[in-house]
Amino acid sequence: MEVFRLSKKKYAYELSGKGAAKYGSRWNSKGTEIIYTAESRALAMAEVAVHLSLATLPSDYMMVKIQFPDNLNIKNVSISELPEDWSNHPPIESTQRIEDQFIEFSESCVLKVPSSVVQGDFNYLINPHHVAFNSIKINTVSDFPFDKRLFS
Repeated sequence: MEVFRLSKKKYAYELSGKGAAKYGSRWNSKGTEIIYTAESRALAMAEVAVHLSLATLPSDYMMVKIQFPDNLNIKNVSISELPEDWSNHPPIESTQRIEDQFIEFSESCVLKVPSSVVQGDFNYLINPHHVAFNSIKINTVSDFPFDKRLFS
């Protein structure tokens, strides 16, 4: 299975989860390392674009294609398991606890969660501390210039 991650160039060649741990986000609290990926390039772009404006549009983003082994166990979180306000911004604690517990219990290496940016699409969150993490590989890293029309 292939997933995608849009990253600044200096972070594109490693998968660590340290960036997510600095601030916390929808699916992790501050201090919890997790790697956010998306099921498509378009979703990876949308997940980043919601945080940017034309004035803050960076020129150094890279699209990272990541490969999961076919036999990798992926845990799924369905919308029916989430509270009504799960997609609010800023993120709520209950969604952060889901991922924190996922990391703590380490039952699988990847958690499939719904995207709050594009309804019907999914993100795949990778636990960098799971024993199967070493089986996940970066396939390619390529330049990803944003189309400025998205921000006008």
